[in-house]
Amino acid sequence: MSMTGNPMKNPLAATVAFTLLATAAGGALAEDPSSGVKVTRVGVQPSSKAPAENFTGTVRLDSMFRASSPARVGGGVVTFEPGARTAWHTHPLGQTLIVTSGAGVVQQWGGPQQEIRAGDVVWIPPGVKHWHGASSTVAMSHVAISEALDGKSVEWMEKVSDDQYVPTPRISTP
Repeated sequence: MSMTGNPMKNPLAATVAFTLLATAAGGALAEDPSSGVKVTRVGVQPSSKAPAENFTGTVRLDSMFRASSPARVGGGVVTFEPGARTAWHTHPLGQTLIVTSGAGVVQQWGGPQQEIRAGDVVWIPPGVKHWHGASSTVAMSHVAISEALDGKSVEWMEKVSDDQYVPTPRISTP
């Protein structure tokens, strides 16, 4: 079953996204189960520029949460300027992307590029080599959620070449 599409039109995708966010928030906010609820205020962690070895173009990272053990989920907001993208990579336990603004592209190794837009929820299964980023003309932001296995949540690989990137079909503005 595809996990892409507008969550308002796909109740299963909306339920999965809500469950992931609720689970992630619960694990990230309670450092010690005996300490109760902890609220982490927005802006506590500054934005950072994405590392050039794993991204092409201008990309900003805003870490939202990293759960303490025994939980292993983490997430953040990634903002891609037009033409910016990740390198090829995999996640040992998969990844969920919730597109919050703009338009972009996601592609798994050997597969076609798929357009993604604000409101779409994308599930990338464990171990699937893929990349994602903005369209060539429109910026894109998404919430990225993944779990760590043995302390590692991503395996970075080679960069996506300009020839591989050229979005097909070209994404138009909404």
